[in-house]
Amino acid sequence: MAGVDDIDLRLVEFLRLDGRRSYADMAAEVGLSLPAVKRRVDRLLASGVITGFTAQIDYTKLGWNIEAFTELRYTGRTRPPDIERLARDLPEVHAVYLIAGDPDALCHIRAKDVTHLRRVIDAIRVSGGVVGTKTFITLGSAPEATDTA
Repeated sequence: MAGVDDIDLRLVEFLRLDGRRSYADMAAEVGLSLPAVKRRVDRLLASGVITGFTAQIDYTKLGWNIEAFTELRYTGRTRPPDIERLARDLPEVHAVYLIAGDPDALCHIRAKDVTHLRRVIDAIRVSGGVVGTKTFITLGSAPEATDTA
């Protein structure tokens, strides 16, 4: 997007780290008035640079203790919208990434336990066009990078 300056990038970073951060707080950080910061954020939203605001969830506190990634291999005739449909059809699927090479897609899954994960993977396998899967259960994760380099 044309017209994005260093202040806009700082505002985007503030909101990436905390989507509830106040305009007043950001204004004080960047040395602008509150209305000026609001106009900038509104412009970033209108242009599609900022696409929305989300909550970060601790799924273990909801009883969803398993996080996994499953590689998916499809028949050559499977269309990308058919692969992406998994994210809409199965609530345990948090994201589906279409990727280049082998495998065809990577599926981010959350489940209550291993039995629940197995049911989800079985549902994926019969969802159409899947010819192979390989699942990795996470043991933990590092915090998301915070630098804006």
